[in-house]
Amino acid sequence: MLHLYYTITFAFFKRFFKPFSKGYFFITEAQKSAYFTSPKTCCILFLQAGKRIRPEAKIKDKTGDYIMNKNTFNQVKLAKGEVSVYDFGEIKLHAYKTNDFIDDEVFIVEKNGKGVVIESPCFRDNISELTEYLKGMKVEGVLVAYHGAGATFLPEVPKYATQNAVEYSENGGGKALITNFTAAFGDAFDNTVHKVTDIIGEGKVTISGIEFVIHPTHEAFDIEVPEINAVYTHMLGHDCHSIVAGSGHADAIISQLRGYIEKGYCLILTSHYTPEDLKDAETKIAYLEDLKTIAAESKNAADFKEKVSARYPQYSGQNYLDMTAGFFFA
Repeated sequence: MLHLYYTITFAFFKRFFKPFSKGYFFITEAQKSAYFTSPKTCCILFLQAGKRIRPEAKIKDKTGDYIMNKNTFNQVKLAKGEVSVYDFGEIKLHAYKTNDFIDDEVFIVEKNGKGVVIESPCFRDNISELTEYLKGMKVEGVLVAYHGAGATFLPEVPKYATQNAVEYSENGGGKALITNFTAAFGDAFDNTVHKVTDIIGEGKVTISGIEFVIHPTHEAFDIEVPEINAVYTHMLGHDCHSIVAGSGHADAIISQLRGYIEKGYCLILTSHYTPEDLKDAETKIAYLEDLKTIAAESKNAADFKEKVSARYPQYSGQNYLDMTAGFFFA
């Protein structure tokens, strides 16, 4: 994602960049490397003569598709949650912020009036609210990755998951979380587990005319959505603590995030945060490198937590930091 704040005159671009069509300029890889930090191979910028390029400026990649800024959306306020709608033309992404006790996010990819849901809400009021919101759309599938609870949500719609995701929700770490959430939130939390109707594997799968690329992980699976140049994974959160199970796990997350940067995804979707971008991935990498350094300099878990909290005083997710400290100093 490009965040360009430079004041650049039309004459400058006309001199150094080849006109592509009215209002657009083609930027080569070499020119991009010299002036921009995006990992995209090339892009076409919408420019206005002598105007500052705003963060919300429309940007196209080399295929002519728009690159979406994470802050460019229409917001729909609901009684409890809210939906941010990203318009890619033929496809729309609906990002449902549940505002529940565990900050869940649910995503709906819509094309031609039909939709596929990524993850399920798990609190009963959110299930009712999102079901009502989706009444005007024909939902033809739900991808159930890391959040297996909430089976009263769209019970008649096919559910897709990898076999390891099924095991995670029914018997593994996901099941343990469901048990803990049931104890904490009682009947407000729908602890019934979705019955998966379609087992999927690594690679491409098409649901409702939309192509997804499945990447199995240790627990479940991540999802690429090529038509909107987005990827879904469990957690990121550029300004909050994450569960990091030691230096090895930190390195694995860093490698994953660097892969996202290399591929040039426009949006990174996660289960517990609003859509993020590659700048956020870079911020998270710096945070993870810091964690490793601070851990090496700390005497124990308490010392580690104190130092991390001092370094990142505005970060939320103190419970995640507690868990991370336990992993680093087990």
